[in-house]
Amino acid sequence: MDLERIEKLLTLLGKYDVREFAYSEGDWSVELRVGAAAAAPTMAIPQMAAPVAAAPAAAASDGLHIVRSPMVGTFYRSPKPGQASFCDVGDRVEAGKTICIVEAMKLMNEIESDVAGVVAEILVENGHAVEFGQPLFKIRRG
Repeated sequence: MDLERIEKLLTLLGKYDVREFAYSEGDWSVELRVGAAAAAPTMAIPQMAAPVAAAPAAAASDGLHIVRSPMVGTFYRSPKPGQASFCDVGDRVEAGKTICIVEAMKLMNEIESDVAGVVAEILVENGHAVEFGQPLFKIRRG
């Protein structure tokens, strides 16, 4: 990747007021953060990340607990293609149980439920992109 492409990316990100961005191409990847607390761009090494707590959740208008994505990435319902899903609608989950993976910059981040209850709805299709804070699951507490 050359400097001109990076400058174009930064211009595009500024146009849409994006504060955080990750990009990979082949074996190379870059992560950019904008703002006072921003760190310098970093190189990522592919690896399995530690479990990640979901982004702050809120009650849905229907009274169900919403588990949100803590990052931008790709949503996966199972650990590997062809394997069983971490959970399905109707399954009971405990707080701390892995319920999905969000892949970000070739890192597989296990997302854990932050409440105990029954999965009422899965809001994202397997393999689809997710945004930071995007609702992933609705869980009926209890």
